[in-house]
Amino acid sequence: MIDGFLYQALVYISAAVICVPVAKRLGMGSVLGYLIAGVVIGPSVLGFIGQEGRDIMHFAEFGVVMMLFLVGLELEPAHFWKMRRHIIGLGSVQLLATALVLSAGLFSIGFTWQAAIAAGLALSMSSTAIVLQTLKEKGLSSTEAGRSSFAVLLFQDIAVVPILALLPFLALQPGLANQEDHSITILANLPVWLQAGSVLGSILAVVLIGRYVIVPFMRVVTGAGLRELCVAGSLLIVIATAFLMKLVGLSPALGAFLAGVVLANSEFRHELESDIEPFKGLLLGLFFIAVGASINFALIAERPLLEFGLVAAIIAAKASVLAVAGRLFKLSFDQNSIFAVSLSQVGEFAFVLFAFMGTLGILSGEWLDILMAATALSMAVTPVLMLLNERLVLPRFGTRQTDERPGDHVDVSNPVIIAGFSTFGSTVGRFLRANGIEATILDSNSDQVDLLRRMGFRVFYGDATRLDMLHSAGADDASILIIAIDDPATNCTLAEVARKHFRHLKVMSRARNNFGAYALMENSVNRVYRECLDASIRLGIDALVELGFRRYSATRAGQKFTAYDEAALHKLARHRHDEKAYIHTTRQEIQMQEELFANDRTAAHNINDHAWESDCGSGDQ
Repeated sequence: MIDGFLYQALVYISAAVICVPVAKRLGMGSVLGYLIAGVVIGPSVLGFIGQEGRDIMHFAEFGVVMMLFLVGLELEPAHFWKMRRHIIGLGSVQLLATALVLSAGLFSIGFTWQAAIAAGLALSMSSTAIVLQTLKEKGLSSTEAGRSSFAVLLFQDIAVVPILALLPFLALQPGLANQEDHSITILANLPVWLQAGSVLGSILAVVLIGRYVIVPFMRVVTGAGLRELCVAGSLLIVIATAFLMKLVGLSPALGAFLAGVVLANSEFRHELESDIEPFKGLLLGLFFIAVGASINFALIAERPLLEFGLVAAIIAAKASVLAVAGRLFKLSFDQNSIFAVSLSQVGEFAFVLFAFMGTLGILSGEWLDILMAATALSMAVTPVLMLLNERLVLPRFGTRQTDERPGDHVDVSNPVIIAGFSTFGSTVGRFLRANGIEATILDSNSDQVDLLRRMGFRVFYGDATRLDMLHSAGADDASILIIAIDDPATNCTLAEVARKHFRHLKVMSRARNNFGAYALMENSVNRVYRECLDASIRLGIDALVELGFRRYSATRAGQKFTAYDEAALHKLARHRHDEKAYIHTTRQEIQMQEELFANDRTAAHNINDHAWESDCGSGDQ
C-alpha cells in the first residue's frame, strides 16, 4: 500500500504545481489555486490525502506557526506605535462590533449566551494568511486598504491572548466540561480559574525566556559562522516555543507569534527573516491546501441551506461592520470596498479557538463541525469575492468619490505642463525652475497638493486625464507635456488623450520599466524615460572609476550604453506580445552590444582622458 510522508509530499506538491498556475492564468490568484488543489486531493473528492481531513491539519498548523512567527518579527514597538491609531482604534472597533453582531445572531437561533459570545469572538477573526498573501499578490499592501487590513489583523492576532484567557470562564457553568476529551496538558487537572490565570503567566514566561535565554542562545549559534546552523537554531526556537505553549493548552501558533515578537527588536531579526523567508511561501501553500481539503462536503451535503446560509450571513455581517468602521476612519469608497471584502472571511485562529471550546465543552460537537465547515468555506470564497469586487464593483462604482473635490481653476499659462508631482515629477520641476523655466503642475492627490502648497510650490489639484482639465491647464498653447504620474496605467491613458486632442504637444513620459515604456510607445510616445536607467548607469560609471577606469572613459561608456539600450528598446517594442520573438531579439541585442563595446575598448579614446579627472596628478601629465 502506497502511503507515508513521501507519498503525501508528492501529492501536495503535484496538486499545487498543477492547480496554482492554472488559477493564476485565469486571474484568480495563487490562494484560490491552493484551495482548489486541496479540495481536489482531499478526502471529499479524490481522497489522496487525509482520513476525514485529520492528517492534513498537521501541515496546516505548522504553516500557521511559521507564518505567525514572521508576522511577530514585523511587530517592532516603533512600528506598532506609529500605527497605534489604526491598530487599537480600527482593530478594536472591528473586533468588538463584529463579535457583538455575530453573538447576537447566534443567541437568537438558540445558542446559550456563553456559547454565543465564544463563537462570536472566534468568527470575528479574519485570515492573516489569505488576506496578506492576496493583497501582496495584487500590489495592494501599501495602499490605505492594505495598511488598514494589516492593522486589524495585527490587533486580532494580539487579541487571541485575552480571548483564550476568557474562554475557560465561559465554561464555569455545570455540565459544560467535555468529559469525552482526553487531551493531556500540564494544567489539565488544575481548577478552571487557575488554568485561565496560567494563560497569561505562560505568555509572560515566554517573553522573559526570550529576552534572557533565546537572544544569548542565538548569539552562540551565529558565532559558529554556519548559516545552516542559524536556520536550525531559529527553527528550534519556533518549534520549542510552540511545543511549550501546547503543553499548557494554548495555541502553538500563538507561541510562535510571541517568539517572533521577542526577536523583533534583536540584532537577529533580518537574518531570521532571510533564513525563513524561502520556506514561507511553501508553508502558506500547504496551509491553503489543508484548508481546502478540510472542507467537510458530506456535512455540507446533509445541511446545505444551513451551511451556505451561515456562511453568507457571517460574510455579510462582517463586511457590513468593516464597511462602517472603514467609513469612520475615512477610507475612500475604493479602499473601503477592498478593506471590507478582504477581511470578511473567518480566519485560521477560529480553528484554534473552536478546538479550545470543544475541550472546554462550550460548544457541542455537532455545532463545532458546522462552524468549522463554515469557517473553511468562508476562507475558500474570499479570493472569489475579491476578484468579483475587483472586476465588477470597483469599475462601476469605484469612481463615485473621484469628483468629491472639484479640480482647481488654473490661472497660469506656461510652456510646460507636468502631470504628477511626486518624487519624479518634483525633481524635473525643480530642475526646470532652477533654469528659469516655469511649469504648470497638476496632481490628483489632494493631500499631496496641500502638502506641496505648504512647502511653497504652486500646484493645482485635478485629474490630468480629463480633457477639460488639460484645456484649463493651457494645453492648447503649451509646448511640452511631461507625464510623471506614479500609476503606469494612468500615464498611458493621459498619453492617449494627449495624442488625440493635442497633437502639437511634445509628450515626454516617465516609465517604471521596459514594459511600461512599450505601452507608452504604443500610444505614440517616443520620449520615454525609464526610472532606473540613468541612476543605474551613473552607479556603473562610478563603479568603473573605482576599478581604475578614467572618468572620461567611464562616462563615454555610460553614454554609449544608454544609446545602445534606447535603440534596442524600440526594436524590442515590436515583439513585446510575442514571447519567443522577444527573447530571441533580446539575446541578439545583448550579443551585439557586447561586440560593440569590445570594439570600442580597442580604440584609442584615452589620449585626453586626464582632462576629466578631478585629481589630475603628475602621473597623468
